[in-house]
Amino acid sequence: MADPKGFLTTGREVAETRPVGERVKDWNEVYVPGSLLPIISKQAGRCMDCGIPFCHNGCPLGNLIPEWNDYAYREDWSAASERLHATNNFPEFTGRLCPAPCESACVLGINQPAVTIKNVEVSIIDKAWGNGDVTPQPPERLSGKTVAVIGSGPAGLAAAQQLTRAGHTVAVYERADRIGGLLRYGIPEFKMEKSHINRRIEQMRAEGTKFRTETEIGRDIDAAKLRRRYDAVVIAAGATVSRDLPVPGRELNGVHFAMEYLPLANKVQEGDLTVAPITAEGKHVVVIGGGDTGADCVGTAHRQGALSVTQLEIMPRPGEDRNAGQPWPTFPMLYKVTSAHEEGGERLYSVSTTHFEGDENGDVQSLHLAEVEFKDGKLEQKPGTERSIPAQLVTLAMGFTGTDQANGLVQQFGLELDERGNVARDADFATNVDGVFVAGDAGRGQSLIVWAIAEGRSAARGVDRYLTGASALPAPIRPTDRALTV
Repeated sequence: MADPKGFLTTGREVAETRPVGERVKDWNEVYVPGSLLPIISKQAGRCMDCGIPFCHNGCPLGNLIPEWNDYAYREDWSAASERLHATNNFPEFTGRLCPAPCESACVLGINQPAVTIKNVEVSIIDKAWGNGDVTPQPPERLSGKTVAVIGSGPAGLAAAQQLTRAGHTVAVYERADRIGGLLRYGIPEFKMEKSHINRRIEQMRAEGTKFRTETEIGRDIDAAKLRRRYDAVVIAAGATVSRDLPVPGRELNGVHFAMEYLPLANKVQEGDLTVAPITAEGKHVVVIGGGDTGADCVGTAHRQGALSVTQLEIMPRPGEDRNAGQPWPTFPMLYKVTSAHEEGGERLYSVSTTHFEGDENGDVQSLHLAEVEFKDGKLEQKPGTERSIPAQLVTLAMGFTGTDQANGLVQQFGLELDERGNVARDADFATNVDGVFVAGDAGRGQSLIVWAIAEGRSAARGVDRYLTGASALPAPIRPTDRALTV
């Protein structure tokens, strides 16, 4: 145990954010650089080194949290980095983007603020990069086997890195012009600067992983031909089909999916565009969907100079504390104020969009909504609550419904789907097609980054065993595992 009295004597402190007026004028990460290191060792000392560390169960990667907390408390950053990488290929991604189910499962969190596990994690990995502790780990020998990975999000990258280190020759195919998937073009720069992805890609290249961008399997390369070219294939194409809103006026100009809007802002930051073709500048913006993607749209609209930003959520506003229906150590649905929400805007709960209204040019001008309530287990509109709000840009951030089938990948492989429209797989993450495996949201459905990495690592073990007959690679989860909920 790092500090036997740490959880009693030290209060919870989190990363310091830059002033709102400063950060909305740029696209840098919202946190004050270096603000964590002066406090993080004491924060790590709050860990109680529990006999049964429920944080392990909250995290699908099985991160060895008490161990690296102890090393961080003692400021043994190299050892902390080693323990961190033992279960997680990309802790700088999860430390910035994961909603931290590990903290919800922290034993200290039963009656006190939980340990700042995410902040400790990101401090360790940033320190490791700064100290030169993160180096390429090429395989000692090659197996002679080849693997294609379709998709370069966290699941695909994790599978590729594990399989490369196991000695296989791996090529990652990405349909976008840069590697990273939604990490690259779905996550705004202010939430995670893309330099973190770039240096991981360079590490993977040095280990031997090959990358093929602007290549969409199903359109640019026939999936069946790809299968014949490689000894095994991992599908990690994500669940990229956005959930639509079929209401009158949906066809109006200015109503876009979040994944049509957010990538353009990132392309401006990459230097590909001077101005985003879809921008919030000088407009009243409405974001439909109360999750993390919606918050990303809110923060992006602030930085583009929106006149106003309103975020709509059909469900009631969650409470700020756990209720009896969400007991520890489950991941609770709580009212969350992200950095984007701190920057302004209005949030409306228990409302549903009835229709959009446009002008003579076909441009959206207003959104009509009504309040809703649960009756007999169903959401119903409350009479007399209809009203309209100005809307010149609307982003639909209501989640995703499954993997893309329009590009031909599913049909060309001949893949079977489960009842939810995801690619079906067995206990080894193998599909019905010999030598073809699936990892991440394409098989699980829309999920968290930490589950994507766990899926990639687990699928890599299945592929390795298929190619060689046995595998020493770790498999932190099974395809049927789900988050700890009531």
